[in-house]
Amino acid sequence: MLEEAGEVLENMLKASCLPLGFIVFLPAVLLLVAPPLPAADAAHEFTVYRMQQYDLQGQPYGTRNAVLNTEARTIDADVLSRRCVLMRLLDFSYERYQRALRQSAGAVVIILPRAMAAVPQDVIRQFMEIEPEMLAMETIVPVYFAVEDDALLSIYEQTQAASTSQGSASAAEEFIRSCGHTTVPERHPPSSPSDDTSHGHHDCVLLHTATANGFQMVTSGVQSKAVSDWLITSVEGRLTGLGGEDLPTIVIVAHYDAFGVAPWLSHGADSNGSGISVLLELTRLFSRLYTYKRTHAAYNLLFFASGGGKFNYQGTKRWLEDNLDHTDSSLLQDNVAFVLCLDTLGRGDSLHLHVSKPPREGTLQHSFLRELETVAAHQFPEVRFSMVHKKINLAEDILAWEHERFAIRRLPAFTLSHLESHRDGQRSSIMDVRSRVDSKTLTRNTRLIAEALTRVIYNLTEKGTPPDMPVFTEQMQIQREQLDSVMDWLTAQPRAAQLVGKDGTFLSTLQHHLGHYLKEVRPHHVKADKRDPEFVFYDQLKQVMNAYRVKPAIFDLLLAVCIGAYLGMAYTAVQPRKGKSQQRPGRQRWPPSTCWSLILSPHPQYSTLRRHHNLPTQHPADGHTIASLHRCLLGGSVFNQRSENCGSWLRPARSLSL
Repeated sequence: MLEEAGEVLENMLKASCLPLGFIVFLPAVLLLVAPPLPAADAAHEFTVYRMQQYDLQGQPYGTRNAVLNTEARTIDADVLSRRCVLMRLLDFSYERYQRALRQSAGAVVIILPRAMAAVPQDVIRQFMEIEPEMLAMETIVPVYFAVEDDALLSIYEQTQAASTSQGSASAAEEFIRSCGHTTVPERHPPSSPSDDTSHGHHDCVLLHTATANGFQMVTSGVQSKAVSDWLITSVEGRLTGLGGEDLPTIVIVAHYDAFGVAPWLSHGADSNGSGISVLLELTRLFSRLYTYKRTHAAYNLLFFASGGGKFNYQGTKRWLEDNLDHTDSSLLQDNVAFVLCLDTLGRGDSLHLHVSKPPREGTLQHSFLRELETVAAHQFPEVRFSMVHKKINLAEDILAWEHERFAIRRLPAFTLSHLESHRDGQRSSIMDVRSRVDSKTLTRNTRLIAEALTRVIYNLTEKGTPPDMPVFTEQMQIQREQLDSVMDWLTAQPRAAQLVGKDGTFLSTLQHHLGHYLKEVRPHHVKADKRDPEFVFYDQLKQVMNAYRVKPAIFDLLLAVCIGAYLGMAYTAVQPRKGKSQQRPGRQRWPPSTCWSLILSPHPQYSTLRRHHNLPTQHPADGHTIASLHRCLLGGSVFNQRSENCGSWLRPARSLSL
């Protein structure tokens, strides 16, 4: 069978008008020569972090979708409908983000740099200002964040090149428009060299568009759903004062959770990792003072690390309700001197005491205000201290500062922060990373707060202690290394309220640290009200995204045209040559198996044919006889030279059933 196929192919090559071998074997050669596409380049897998999704009093915030399966484009492309828009942080702006949403983009993926510390400060400030605006509205399409790596950067660059080459239309539209001319434009001599090369440029753009690599972005997760059993945990501990039962209580509060546009990227270094760091350092200092009877003060110190601070201070709200409404004995019911809330203390040379109502002169909170001013002026002259008065606005969905939760329950409270306004973007940003907290500034602010508290608790001013004399020196000084280690621990993990579970290592470590210095340390849990929840959280906040290398739709059309052209060339190549070598009308060609069936037939005419041409009665072995027989049966010259009517010998074979 293989010999017969080779013989047929040989005759086809002789009868064809083009080099058929070149056409037949060219695709195979191209497939062998072309380098194979590595598997790593064909698909890339990386982790993405979804934008916040929660409901506040029935009002939805953040993105409402989590499923993604669409082709990638950059913001430079003019057609973004149903596309996954890739944007780098350095090129991100709120106007571009809004443009992608207005054009009905299928999804948005924002690529963050690996080293946030290397990002210019103006870019960080700009993004911090944009984050609240992104969360203020409901976004239907999924919005994801990804940390840049080499493969993801390569995907972005290839997608950007493909998006730029598309011009003002998609690849398919440009191809149709370029092929849609039915008239030949009038030719004019080029007025300049640029006019002569413009057509070539458009052809190159079209070719590049057709052959450019695209990427299909697909998430592995499912649609997000509400989390009905979320839990917020807070931790409290105390140092009991020396004296009678009715001692005044000073409450020191800091919320530990962080907030940003993406929960899994919310590390909250300054807000509010710095506040928790100061609170833990204060527990260490005053636990040592309360250890000795000589320095054991007549004040109860209640420390509270609250959860859900970024969600309207839910942990503090429920803690106050349980201590003031659902119990008969609590330090909060007896004699609260004041509540000091710590928030964003790791940057800047300013300190602001935010109050809802200015303290009256003669009260302990007024004394603390004066001690802060005194210590700042005499021991830290570089610090600009001031009091900021802001009334509580109950019409807003979220309170401005944590002390307002206490002020609503008529407890004297204030918040200490280096920020002058609660609307500052630094309080709720994924850009709030460890590098934004200055260790020297955090240590200084911790010492300033500790000095002012000590002067109030021990009444040092009334005792004549000079204002420039520090209390915490030598073995009692502030430990900068301790603050740094706590900050490193806090910022090494995301602390969004949705991610901090009661059984996680974070809360257990926090409770263990407080238990090392305080008494009666215990957690306080807040469960969701299933009937009328104030907050509703959603899952699918972290997913795996796959980028599959694909060709644009125009490539399929171009490939179909090439295949059609190849088949046309192959069909043309197998046609016989015109002229003398063309087979006469009525002459028929048979394959070798048919030929030998005819020649070796017992029919009398074929016996005469074999004797006339001296052909053997068995299958010939020599190549000359085979070629002679083939030429005879294909209309060659052997029979024509020895018989005037060679066709008459072959005519009976056409009626045979072989």
